[in-house]
Amino acid sequence: MKYVLLILAVLGIVDSSLALREHYREYGDSPCSINERWDCGAVNHSPFALLGGVFEQMGIHSHIPILSAMPVATAGILGYIVMAAVVFRRAYRWLLVLTLGSVAFSLYLAHIEKDVLGVWCVYCVISLGIICLMCLLNLGTVITQMVRGPKAAQ
Repeated sequence: MKYVLLILAVLGIVDSSLALREHYREYGDSPCSINERWDCGAVNHSPFALLGGVFEQMGIHSHIPILSAMPVATAGILGYIVMAAVVFRRAYRWLLVLTLGSVAFSLYLAHIEKDVLGVWCVYCVISLGIICLMCLLNLGTVITQMVRGPKAAQ
């Protein structure tokens, strides 16, 4: 399971990197601008593309300027890197905490896309799928470890 989760984390890093590239794109049309409902450029250039915008939507006011100015895609890259490191160490219970938190945050971002912006980002939806799959696979691994013992899931 370790290698499957590592591959998913790497795919998450690649996906988040593409979203970050879209965030900083200043020229031409977005390559994933499909129609008025699917436009990565609209999502990644909105105020919610920064953690500060997401925090404000949640009613949280961050007093840490660097955190408020961080693109959500950068947070995604960092999150997937941390998850890959945790997977590498086979700390699946810690990974479960990280993936559950990441699923919750990704679902909140999906809510913003659907209900606030009215536009979906292909990269964000792919990331949501990746993190949900990681969470489900990891949950199975943790349950297997609990039932059979720590050596069973390796």
